[in-house]
Amino acid sequence: MTSTDVPDVATSPHALSRADRTVIGVLLVATFVVILNETIMGVALPVLLTELDVTASVGQWLTAGFLLTMSVVIPVTGYLIQRVGTRVLFGVAMGLFSTGTLIAALAPGFPVLLGARVVQAFGTAIMLPLLMTTVMTLVPPARRGALMGNISIVISVAPAIGPTVSGVVLDLFGWRAMFWAVLPISLAAMVLGLRMVTDVGESSRAPLDVPSVVLSVFGFGGLVYGLSSIGHSGGAANTTLWLSLVVGVAGITAFVLRQVSLQRRERALLDLRTFAFRMFTLASALMMVMMGLLLGVATILPIYIQNVLGLDPLATGLLLLPGGLLMGLLSPVVGRLYDRVGPRVLLIVGTTATSASLWFATGFDAATPGALVLVFHLVLSLGLAFSFTPLFSAGLGALPSRLYSHGSAVFSTTQQLAAAAGVALLVSVMSGRAADLLAAGESAVGADMGGLHSALLLAAVFSLTAVAGSFAVRGGRAESPGVVGH
Repeated sequence: MTSTDVPDVATSPHALSRADRTVIGVLLVATFVVILNETIMGVALPVLLTELDVTASVGQWLTAGFLLTMSVVIPVTGYLIQRVGTRVLFGVAMGLFSTGTLIAALAPGFPVLLGARVVQAFGTAIMLPLLMTTVMTLVPPARRGALMGNISIVISVAPAIGPTVSGVVLDLFGWRAMFWAVLPISLAAMVLGLRMVTDVGESSRAPLDVPSVVLSVFGFGGLVYGLSSIGHSGGAANTTLWLSLVVGVAGITAFVLRQVSLQRRERALLDLRTFAFRMFTLASALMMVMMGLLLGVATILPIYIQNVLGLDPLATGLLLLPGGLLMGLLSPVVGRLYDRVGPRVLLIVGTTATSASLWFATGFDAATPGALVLVFHLVLSLGLAFSFTPLFSAGLGALPSRLYSHGSAVFSTTQQLAAAAGVALLVSVMSGRAADLLAAGESAVGADMGGLHSALLLAAVFSLTAVAGSFAVRGGRAESPGVVGH
């Protein structure tokens, strides 16, 4: 039997058992909580800078450090999922996340809070690949769309409503309450999961390749740090920034070469043979574009709403809330549609709506009514909701079951890179253009508006690549390497 003839353990047409539904449900709730936590820091950062008496360049590490840790840990998750039981790995992930959340709530100062965020990130990095691998293993292909729709809720809605939750909690209770509110939910999910979650799939005993881990730290860590630094510095270049990017590129190159060598002995930390499947590669690339657009626009849009339109953080969060809720409502619907019509039609609708909304937003100015901003965000959210589920399902569905864990880890790793790149690119373009306009004598509001226009125009141009790519996506059945699925 060849590697491509490995039977798919999830091909049974029968409905999921109650135990399987419970496992997936617990993992969904836990993953929602940890990803929600990933985005609550943006609105809270100005408050934390004042209360902890730190500068913006220091305080940004609460976000950059989280992303950096995620980017370093995620490449290892493919290895962990194959070698550690589902129940144990879930317990480790939620235990780390809950511990970090408790430390953050009690943190006496910035260094402890930063350490707590790093601990949280270790748990967060494990959860999403664990969830996707479990779903791909347990769920028959004919029903994966609906389950991937639920995962899309986790991926898209949690980041979308994070700023709103953060704004409300900050306004009413203060920054520590953000962590106290999350802690009981994460503890309850951990206790329930340890009682209900069972091991999925079979574990293997291949040894951990330490050089691969070291290379992934320098490669993915250096690249994400460099990209994040561009965004936080407003595009200003410095020696540290360029050095981190060079180290990142060199580290990833060496990491890839080592994985190719180790794959021949089935010892790769992250099996890159997933990219031999064209539909997986295409879905990964399109997911990176859409995720970069989502996080990039989610970063610059509140700046426009607050600095140009003059709304406060709480009002900004409430204005963006309907879009997050719309994604939550649409994701299961899109999942069921995927099971009926496949990915291409849904992706064409989703990417076209996303692109149209971004081109529409390039016409915004200081007099744009808030209602039009709401319409833009709703259409953008609709487009993203119609995109994420087909990309997850078609991409992972093109792989044989033995590569599910590595495919999930690749998806999550590339999403972190795309998120950092999207934020860095749009923020640097916005900041650079605004600085030029200020130097030319433009008002602060006019400069911010000009910067936002340039960033949105760039996002709209990038969105056209996703529209073009959507026409090449086909059904999510396992395919032979190098052959597009039909």
